[in-house]
Amino acid sequence: MRAALKEGPAHAYLFHGPAGVGKRAAAVAFASELLGNDPRVGRRSHPDLYVLEPLGDQIRIDAVREMRRDLHMRPFEAQRRVYLIFGAHLLNDEAADALLKDLEEPPEYAVIVLVADEVGPLPETIRSRCQSIPFRRLSERAVREQVRALAPELTEEQVTSIARVASGRLDRAERLLDPAAARRRDALLETARSVYGPAFDPRAAAETLIEASKERAAEAKEREEAAIEELDLPTREAEQRVRRAARGAEREELLASLEELASWYRDLVAAAAGAHKALVHVDRADELREDGTLERLEGAERAAELVRETWRRFEEFQLSAALALEALFVELRRAFEGVLVA
Repeated sequence: MRAALKEGPAHAYLFHGPAGVGKRAAAVAFASELLGNDPRVGRRSHPDLYVLEPLGDQIRIDAVREMRRDLHMRPFEAQRRVYLIFGAHLLNDEAADALLKDLEEPPEYAVIVLVADEVGPLPETIRSRCQSIPFRRLSERAVREQVRALAPELTEEQVTSIARVASGRLDRAERLLDPAAARRRDALLETARSVYGPAFDPRAAAETLIEASKERAAEAKEREEAAIEELDLPTREAEQRVRRAARGAEREELLASLEELASWYRDLVAAAAGAHKALVHVDRADELREDGTLERLEGAERAAELVRETWRRFEEFQLSAALALEALFVELRRAFEGVLVA
């Protein structure tokens, strides 16, 4: 990217990698540099910046056709025009075919940046016409440094735990520092422990995760509504952006909760084996030492796999959260049968 800024950019780039590792921020920063480091880029108000995002769960052909009409307009102020396509992995087949035509013969002044969480859904014909810029999950050390900078009052155990729960994603680490997120995490871990406790209600456990995801959706909706107040958007587009932000946050919170639930049961295995340095939840080491008994070892292994399987099903299919989660917690309880707390 530095070479591109120095020597001249390619006509198209593909920023790809896991969600939450800085692809969007890097794309906006790249666009800003290409357009003269103009602060309007960050506000998406620069006349030579065009941003395309999914509406719902797809980017459809009409949106690409609209962008194509803009693509053949010469720059208004800068030497080039920059097109950011967020969520490019959500291009449907028709939209991808339409976009391919402009990737093959783009105007000389245009720079197109596709930002995708995964490259599998993108046709090879599109991937081959873009310069690939891979993004990876950040190291635990890098995330710890960021957490320390943002919250110097935290203990080393708290910093390490947040960094490990974040799994290389700065956005998740920063979110875990929010008091509301910290409260949701506490409730999640208490739910995880209740599975092998004396009294357990699968429906109530499922509801804890669902309420957390709904709360996160409400927060995202409020932030997006505040953000679009500064933008002159048509009512329909503004409403779609708000709905998309809320749905995305709700789904992400649910998947993140399942990841942490699986890591708790994995920590039980580590604690039972005496591998305390390998714990993810190092800020809960005392509880894990108490809970991670040899009698629970087999159940914990089974529980971790059950949660990971549910995560995969949520990732791949549209499931009813209430039914899927309640079924999961019934199976988790069964995994620990015979070694429940008296």
